[in-house]
Amino acid sequence: MDSLEQLVASAVQDFMAAQDDAAALENAKAKYLGKTGQITELMKGLGKLDPEQRKAQGALINAAKGQIEAALTARRDALADAQMQTRLNAEAIDVSLPGRGRAGGGLHPVMRTWERVEEIFRSIGFDVADGPEIENDWTNFTALNSPENHPARSMQDTFYIEGDDSDGKPLLLRTHTSPMQVRYARSHTPPIKVIAPGRTYRVDSDATHSPMFHQVEGLWIAEDISFADLKGVYLNFVKAFFETDDLQVRFRPSYFPFTEPSAEIDIAFGSGPLKGRWLEVSGSGQVHPSVVRNFGLDPERFIGFAFGSGLERLTMLRYGISDLRLFYEGDLRFLKQFN
Repeated sequence: MDSLEQLVASAVQDFMAAQDDAAALENAKAKYLGKTGQITELMKGLGKLDPEQRKAQGALINAAKGQIEAALTARRDALADAQMQTRLNAEAIDVSLPGRGRAGGGLHPVMRTWERVEEIFRSIGFDVADGPEIENDWTNFTALNSPENHPARSMQDTFYIEGDDSDGKPLLLRTHTSPMQVRYARSHTPPIKVIAPGRTYRVDSDATHSPMFHQVEGLWIAEDISFADLKGVYLNFVKAFFETDDLQVRFRPSYFPFTEPSAEIDIAFGSGPLKGRWLEVSGSGQVHPSVVRNFGLDPERFIGFAFGSGLERLTMLRYGISDLRLFYEGDLRFLKQFN
């Protein structure tokens, strides 16, 4: 009995001697509770005793083993608590220091333009359509009256990707948002009033072009829509967008395969740094009869207009930005000016 008490006391002493050292504590445990530890050896010796002695001595050894295990657990907990306290002291927060708050985010200037354009056109009865950025040849080109030899189909202007459409022609990243005019018109009945803002892709990059950019297309198809309606709608839009009535709109003859007649739309401000300068903001025109037919409509009955504007172009004019590349460099000094 005395030897067991001394054994427990020795174990407790060895456990306490393990100062901040888990390995030393495990070595001390093995000395008493390991496969060749002192308690283990005492248990092995019980087989040499007669049944009565074995029972009595076994109870004493188990009690000593329990005390040693309890002492080991207590020491482990004490070491863990000490380590945690040391860590807490090292990572203590000085609450007297000013807080390190995280700055709030904001909308990218192009996204602000996108939302503003949607808001203006919704206010005059236009729907907003969204569709895939990976397009097929028919929707992106053929349905919009672009012939096989049109330069927009070349690898120098268009990003083609792996995979073919149902006609065996390569898929591509849409070069404009006009395909949404086709998709929307084929799934809705006239009158059709819709805009389609979104990302588009062309192989181009300089101060005024980016390989990825944003456009908004507009389409109005009915039985009695004319160029006068186009002028009224677009004039209303630019006045609302730029928040001024002091501007003019003019149409210049142009060519687009999906409209006939076609026109470029220019605006001129009556005041400010751009006063008196005619600035191109959009392409437009009366929807070509072949395109109306590809919409699934009768061109002898339905007529309408379409237009397309670059969201970056509108943003640059609204905020006086001269280099389109600034939008995509991620410089917070530039971007935070708009929020």
